[in-house]
Amino acid sequence: MRSLRVSEDIVPISDFKAQASEWLRRLGESGQPLVITQNGKPAGVLLSPESFDELTEKIRFIGSIEEGLEDARAGRVHTHDDVVSEMKKRYRKPARPGSR
Repeated sequence: MRSLRVSEDIVPISDFKAQASEWLRRLGESGQPLVITQNGKPAGVLLSPESFDELTEKIRFIGSIEEGLEDARAGRVHTHDDVVSEMKKRYRKPARPGSR
């Protein structure tokens, strides 16, 4: 996302309501968030579906990293060798009939 442009990406709620379909079209084309103001103050931010998905995916990814770091700090870890050994046990292929 490019940086916010005051002249293009901030709109009073009255203007947004009067031209909602036009603002939604612009939002879809630019992918940039739109800040909607009420009484001169930010009241909300409108995102395209793609921007929303990207943002929530990043939040989930960062959350997973934080969870892993907390597990490491709490000692909830396994060695590489232990993990490999467990995977071999779980996913060992059964022997084919007639083979040794």
